[in-house]
Amino acid sequence: MQEVFALINEMSPYLLLGFLLAGLMHAFIPGMVYSRYLSGHGFRSVLYGALFGIPLPLCSCGVIPTAMSLRKEGASKGATVSFLIATPETGVDSIIATYSLLGLPFALIRPIAACCNALMGGLMVNAFADEKEGQKVSEEDTKSCCCHSHEKPTTFMGKIKEALQFGFIEMMGDIGKWLVIGLIIAGLITVFVPDSFFTVFKGNTLMSMLLVLCIAIPMYICATGSIPIAVALMLKGLTPGAALILLMAGPACNMASILVINKVLGKKTLIVYLISIITMAICWGCIVDYCLPQEWFMTGMMSKACCAAEETSWFNIGCTILLTCLLLNALRLYLSKKHEGEHCCCHEHNHEAEQPKEGHCCCHHEHKQEPEQPKGSCCCHHH
Repeated sequence: MQEVFALINEMSPYLLLGFLLAGLMHAFIPGMVYSRYLSGHGFRSVLYGALFGIPLPLCSCGVIPTAMSLRKEGASKGATVSFLIATPETGVDSIIATYSLLGLPFALIRPIAACCNALMGGLMVNAFADEKEGQKVSEEDTKSCCCHSHEKPTTFMGKIKEALQFGFIEMMGDIGKWLVIGLIIAGLITVFVPDSFFTVFKGNTLMSMLLVLCIAIPMYICATGSIPIAVALMLKGLTPGAALILLMAGPACNMASILVINKVLGKKTLIVYLISIITMAICWGCIVDYCLPQEWFMTGMMSKACCAAEETSWFNIGCTILLTCLLLNALRLYLSKKHEGEHCCCHEHNHEAEQPKEGHCCCHHEHKQEPEQPKGSCCCHHH
């Protein structure tokens, strides 16, 4: 488990920086900017969907209601799918975290691969899927346990406060759970998976990629939480290309997104969505394994494998302590809301007065009654 603690110490400063940048983006970039450019049905709207989605710090859960809201506001199916693919596969926080653990080549290739995947998926949907297929977006589809809807401040200091609130409290609650799950899975892999496990696939990279796909597609984990899992698997002998498949397919495919896409966008769109993710993930995995120097990806991994024996700086330890405190605070908020009976962190209740059915009494003790009621109109009278 020493390797896992070393990974956390190495990752924590970059995670905190990523959460800060995510908060600044949320506070200073208006939401209407995104929906304005996604309403067309051509290549441009698909490209904007990918470019807007790549830096956005939304997890696999949060991207679903956001994409459905864009669809409700007039975004084309192609742009919606492009956004759905690009956003969970990467983000400003996960790019920085990827650099911290996997090195610069992985940090550069990951958003490029996500952009290509999103473009292919969006263009294929525009070409083969029926724009009218699927149900109308309902209010329920635009709600999520990861959404936080409140009025944004207008002053500079108010926006800074909003950035810190979103980055270190709200986002920590959204992504922190999946980050901890990813670290736990990484620890279990480190302890229980033999060092020679993936050597059985040596010379048959495609088999290892298919194995990773079978694990990644049903797995519900965010782009940041998948990084320690990829690191642990690479230390056990997984190829960099297969690790990239995990980083691409894991966050983009999960049962929640599959069910929502099937309901709102239709079965044809869902099939094209899955085909594009699987095809592009395998293509990029083969490019990394067969066309690029392995030293680019393994040099950083070797240093991470040996970093457990090196002395950790006090700065990294301080960042790890701060990250732990923020995660514990997110857990405290989650447990308090669960104790109060709330199943989601944002609720938009519609407190409309129920209209009485015909023939039923419409009087209530808290409302003032009229002195006289027509005969037979009400079953109770106050004298």
